[in-house]
Amino acid sequence: MTSIEAPPEGPPIGNLTIVYLGPIAPHWEIHTGFGDPQMLEDFKTRALARLLLLPPHDPQFRRNRERVNRDAERQNIVLEWDLGYDEEETESQ
Repeated sequence: MTSIEAPPEGPPIGNLTIVYLGPIAPHWEIHTGFGDPQMLEDFKTRALARLLLLPPHDPQFRRNRERVNRDAERQNIVLEWDLGYDEEETESQ
């Protein structure tokens, strides 16, 4: 049997915004909002390891983005993405 982790309860313990900087590496920057600085630095290290050389149009980006999102959910961190364009608009085209 596999155990399914229940989502954390209570208010978020941190906030981060992941910003796409453009086509020249490094592509990503992570801005912190509120939360424990050490916990947020650990998360940033893991997230940047998954995203460092991936621009948003790379096929691997979608998979790694989902992994980063799941990691944030497990940690009860509010995560925002700023890719520099409206994602809903590009998905509908």
